[in-house]
Amino acid sequence: MDDKWRNLRLGLGALGLILVVVGAWMGLFWAPADREMGDVYRIIYTHVPAMWMTLIGGFINFVACVAYLIRASWKADSLAEASAEVGLMFGVYGLVLGMLWGKPTWGVYWDWDPRLTSMAVLLVAYMGYMTLRRFIEDPEKRAVWSAVVGIIAFMDIPIVWFSVRWWRSLHQEQSTPQTVHPDMTLALRVNAFALLFVFLAFLWSRYRIAMANRKEELALPEALGEPTAAAG
Repeated sequence: MDDKWRNLRLGLGALGLILVVVGAWMGLFWAPADREMGDVYRIIYTHVPAMWMTLIGGFINFVACVAYLIRASWKADSLAEASAEVGLMFGVYGLVLGMLWGKPTWGVYWDWDPRLTSMAVLLVAYMGYMTLRRFIEDPEKRAVWSAVVGIIAFMDIPIVWFSVRWWRSLHQEQSTPQTVHPDMTLALRVNAFALLFVFLAFLWSRYRIAMANRKEELALPEALGEPTAAAG
């Protein structure tokens, strides 16, 4: 059974990497140039999916944090830790790409645009979440406190998503399949699934590491995956 799950995890990662290569070719050479930005827009095929993975990671973290507070579970706590870290990784990557895109289109690497600012706040919040987990030694106290922080951090995600609709800013609104060339839509979808599979492979591996750390620090039997008492 362990070999089966390991092969599935590796298969997700391998499929993701294959699609990354295919998606890169589609984004760089197959999709047409943008009418206004020309070829510089092509960074969208990596930047946008990376940001989507950050939001997915934040949502998973939120669900896991709520689940832990409802019913204390080391599995939920480990998933919360894993999703926050992997989502943060994709977020930093996507934000750097956005800055590189901003220079030729806006003339600056950074502007206190509502979308950029709210995303930066989100990444700082998850950096704080991960820092909190490093500084609290008691596992149950750490799980409770970090769950509360994770829920608070999640409140910024709707602001990130709707910021371009709520405020007029430099950042363009979300495009739809009806507003862009079909080839652009397909290339973006391929790249989105590519990063999704890579995201899931990273999340799965990071979750296993977190669970192994919980069992080691609590000296739990292999089959036991729950706290000895309700956290509080």
